Amino acid sequence: MSERNPIRLFVTHAWTDNEDYLRVFEFLESSPSFFYRSFAGADQRPGDDIEAQREVLRGQIRPVELVVATAGLLRAHSSLLVFQMTFAQSSRKPVLLLPEFGTQSQVPKGVRDLATETVEWDERALVSAIKRLARGEETGRWDVVEFTPD
Repeated sequence: MSERNPIRLFVTHAWTDNEDYLRVFEFLESSPSFFYRSFAGADQRPGDDIEAQREVLRGQIRPVELVVATAGLLRAHSSLLVFQMTFAQSSRKPVLLLPEFGTQSQVPKGVRDLATETVEWDERALVSAIKRLARGEETGRWDVVEFTPD
């Protein structure tokens, strides 16, 4: 992964920029030397026709290496989230699932089963999982804790 060869990803959406959708990009932008290209066009709603929406979503998902699914869509747009995850899975795209931010609610088993992996809201964990699932890159990051012995 480099600036010339960014990871192509899609973040699930319901044609609006909800908080979890925007938060994914905040986390990715805060990671140094992480390059990606988003194919999610949340602002490109093709109208109210469900099949037209699904066709646009298919077009957004086809060229990507990874789909990041945010469980925050479950409350208001569960069928749209499940469609995006199911299409990604049928297209052999890995799906990385993030739980709803700031809640302790469990993601339903049926939705968890559509994901390749689930990670918590943590910038390092998110970026590491994206690199691993999209490109097979292991980050090998270690936490260093410094302390003074007594």
